[in-house]
Amino acid sequence: MSTTTQPQPPPPPEPPDAVTPVAVVPVPPRPLAETASTAVAAQARASVEARYLVALKQPRSWDTVRVRVLEACKRPGFAEGARYSKPVGKKSVVGPSIRFAEESLRAMGNCYVESMVVFDDDERRIVRVTVTDLESNLSYPQDLLIAKTVERSSVREGQTVIDRRQNTKGQMVYIVEATEDDLLVKQAALTSKAIRTGALRLLPSDILEEAMEEVAVTLTNRDAKDPAGARKRLCDAFYTLGIAPDDLEDYVGHKLDQTTPAELTLLRAVYQALKDGEATWAEVLETKGKTPHFGKKGDRGTGALKDTLKTAPATPPAAPRP
Repeated sequence: MSTTTQPQPPPPPEPPDAVTPVAVVPVPPRPLAETASTAVAAQARASVEARYLVALKQPRSWDTVRVRVLEACKRPGFAEGARYSKPVGKKSVVGPSIRFAEESLRAMGNCYVESMVVFDDDERRIVRVTVTDLESNLSYPQDLLIAKTVERSSVREGQTVIDRRQNTKGQMVYIVEATEDDLLVKQAALTSKAIRTGALRLLPSDILEEAMEEVAVTLTNRDAKDPAGARKRLCDAFYTLGIAPDDLEDYVGHKLDQTTPAELTLLRAVYQALKDGEATWAEVLETKGKTPHFGKKGDRGTGALKDTLKTAPATPPAAPRP
């Protein structure tokens, strides 16, 4: 008798390997401000890299820069504001003005000027100004400390007086909090001076000296053609700053119709320094050993006439006729 082998059932499936549970930690979304700052930083980096790339592909020619600067100095309108005269002690220092430095940057090209606030609180603001030559990768940074105060000879209603002092003329000067407009004016003036310093360092000294000589020749030639017109234009320019023609006569020491070409050149440099905020009229007069005529020659018009009549001694009445 044959026996039949029963098929064995398949072995049960092996249990799967145990899986270690993993805790899922929710990731908070990135703040919008952080995302925006990252995008701004990337944009600034790309902009700087593009400037360097263009500078390397289009390098400047110093001969071309020289020709451009000298051509600008031949324009009488530009030459008038190309130099300034700043009083230092009892002497005056003459040098290239802010307008000349700006023209030099345009002529050179491939330069990058940057200004940014690196610190700001209730008392001061620090601004970093950097002038960079993109071809040579040469930078001239300068930090400007700007106090949030201004000096005033009088205090208006609502102004906060922080301190006071006496100036060299014995007059009281009040130090008050600067408004936002006052602060912007101070910041713009100091920034322009820092840009001028950096730009003149990038311009070769031989081109600078030749440009200053060209400025003097341009002004001398124009004054020789019309000295009276040059004198009138100077008087009009100074008058916009509150300086009358007789104040100029006091400065040069004689009548304006006797002004020499050298004195006209000096007066132009003084005007540019006053306009750019490099000096004050009182500081300019100190180089000549003089002081402003406050309350005297400076007071003109009907107001001065009324004050003179008030201070004049009274005339005794005439005796009656017999």
